Amino acid sequence: MVRNFDPDQPVPPSVVDRLLDLAIRAPSAGFSQGWAFLVLSGAGDRDRFWAATTPPSGGPPSSWLEGMRRAPLILVPHASREVYLDRYAEPDKGWTDRDEARWPVPYWYVDAGFASMLMLLGVVDAGLGACFFGIPPESVATYRGAFGVPDEYTPIGALAIGYPAPDHRSGSLGRGRRPVTEVAHWGRWGGRWGGSAP
Repeated sequence: MVRNFDPDQPVPPSVVDRLLDLAIRAPSAGFSQGWAFLVLSGAGDRDRFWAATTPPSGGPPSSWLEGMRRAPLILVPHASREVYLDRYAEPDKGWTDRDEARWPVPYWYVDAGFASMLMLLGVVDAGLGACFFGIPPESVATYRGAFGVPDEYTPIGALAIGYPAPDHRSGSLGRGRRPVTEVAHWGRWGGRWGGSAP
């Protein structure tokens, strides 16, 4: 995740098109495709985004916010629960109601996350950098009003995209990745890999 961008290098329109093309190829439950993407590439739109989503701090902006505001592109993925509930009430799915209790997890968010991940991978393939970050819950209503986002669609976060600044400043320097041996469980929870395929 890149948290500081070169403000003088815009993201080429062909790259934006490619990222959106990748997003719509993500898998979705029942091929519901209950996602939507707000593309903010103009300076005015990006300024409006930051004004709507950044709670007032009373002081100067943090270094994180300064670096993120330099991104020349913001893509905001949204998910619609209604699209999924409607889709699974169709005859080929066998449910006659729209009961959300049937869903073990809210796949509308999972699927929008898949689409976001494909865009992040596309960013890397294009030689750019990105950071996926959340919109504070208390800012969602202001964000909706600023961009006319209908209540049916929930922003799941946002992607700041651009060419990394020369310093590649990151808030997670030194943290490192957890090894596979800490996150993979073989055969049962806590089971360890013995060096050969299970």
